[in-house]
Amino acid sequence: MPDEPGVYFFKKGKTILYIGKATSLRDRVKSYFSSDLLKTRSVLIADMVATADKVEYQKTDSVLEALILEASLIKKHQPRYNTKEKDNKSFNYVVITDEDFPKMITIRGRDLEHQKIVGDLKVKYEFGPFTSGTMLVEALKIIRRIFPYRDSRCVSDSKKPCFNYQIGLCPGTCIGIVAKSEYSKTIRNIKLFFEGKKIELVKKLSSEMKTLAKAQKFEQAGKIKRQIFALGHIRDVSLIKREGDNDRHCNGNEKTYRIEAYDVAHIQGTAMTGVMTVVEDGVVKKSDYRMFKIRRKGINDIASLEEILERRLGHFEWPLPNLIVVDGGLSQLNIAKETLKRKGFNIDIVAVTKNEKHKPQAIIGAQGKIKTHGISILLANSEAHRFAIGYHRKLRSKNMFGK
Repeated sequence: MPDEPGVYFFKKGKTILYIGKATSLRDRVKSYFSSDLLKTRSVLIADMVATADKVEYQKTDSVLEALILEASLIKKHQPRYNTKEKDNKSFNYVVITDEDFPKMITIRGRDLEHQKIVGDLKVKYEFGPFTSGTMLVEALKIIRRIFPYRDSRCVSDSKKPCFNYQIGLCPGTCIGIVAKSEYSKTIRNIKLFFEGKKIELVKKLSSEMKTLAKAQKFEQAGKIKRQIFALGHIRDVSLIKREGDNDRHCNGNEKTYRIEAYDVAHIQGTAMTGVMTVVEDGVVKKSDYRMFKIRRKGINDIASLEEILERRLGHFEWPLPNLIVVDGGLSQLNIAKETLKRKGFNIDIVAVTKNEKHKPQAIIGAQGKIKTHGISILLANSEAHRFAIGYHRKLRSKNMFGK
């Protein structure tokens, strides 16, 4: 396999079982055949590898195009293991609204299930599913620098230019300086790119550039020339970084050891809250902390922990941890194990037990991990407890628990 970006296909005979994208086709596909596959991937993916009898691939010019091609092919073929690995309702989609100056918006599949409506607007085009929300965000930043478009924050015919116009990411629909016909070309170009038709797109742009040059409209011709150049020299370093993050957590080549800790809080029997904190290589990573407002009724620590883990494991765009830490004893440890097993994840788990003063008393669970990462485990657990109490008090102060 080439050390280049592209899309790969696990197949059984002529049937496509799974489609994935890669910064390096060689490295990504190789990771599926590591000796610790069951430790680094889900049981479902391990079953897919065992079922497949061949792997094929299609190269792309950039990681960005691999991301878009993957989404297009998943939608077309609906591979069994892609759709089983994560419910399509949770995947990300890009939609273009049906109006004079269409908006481009990202949306979850569940919001497109019944009606092709965003707010009070119809959807004209939809692209997806995209399996990585974080990579999609980075991809849209690249696309928007080439083809500035209107988003949901840009109000048409406003007297004041939106922020994105000021930094070159909105064409000026907000202040009415772009014609409907001109903006329609931008939407057409974006549509062709998301359909994987870059060659056709470049041909259309080249033709337009020549026509403008003959008419001595050199400023407009120069703009298109820059777009053509950008399409041929896509700088997707940010996407390569995101792909590298995915590789780090999905194959056997860790550069980083990630610990996620969970805690549940309630004060004087009031509503339940929960949090996730992260420690990577012994250092807290506050940018990855997450808060959960418990949806289940009643005060139940075990059920609340189960809900938090279920919701967290639904976020495939977040990096997977190497170790999970829960606050509590054997009951919390067991429900965490059961939840991960039911969801098809094979991740080590430990629990931090406390004494009557709520101070750490012991760590139970994966003994090898406790010996190696004991200090980081306690740090993550302490951060989770502090963060949970702070979040709960913040919610109470805002009267968010329905009086």
